[in-house]
Amino acid sequence: MTALGDVARGDEWVVEAFGCDADRLADRAALAALLDRIVNELGLRPVGAGQWHVFPPPGGITGMLLLAESHLTVHTFPEHRSLCLNLFCCTPRPAWPFAERLAEMLSAERVNVRHLERAYGSMALASQH
Repeated sequence: MTALGDVARGDEWVVEAFGCDADRLADRAALAALLDRIVNELGLRPVGAGQWHVFPPPGGITGMLLLAESHLTVHTFPEHRSLCLNLFCCTPRPAWPFAERLAEMLSAERVNVRHLERAYGSMALASQH
């Protein structure tokens, strides 16, 4: 954890993408490439192989990487041409260009990104009161 004064913090991104290519959302290899790119470009450290569940058509895929920093997950909905992605890092990370990369790799037409700063420790507790 990185301490900022008495506060340690991390970053979490909740990402929703719409208008994606339905075939790519049902393609485990395409999704594994997406997660690999996030890992490589942000310098994340998976602690093992990814876990995947492929639903029968028209369902999508759920994937998860357990990271030394926390986790990276993706859930796809080809029948709705959408996906949900969550990246949580217990230490600060730079923003990743989710909208650009999802447009490039999955043909996403619209991407919503919510960034949350996660605070830990005694100062975080004190600031809530």
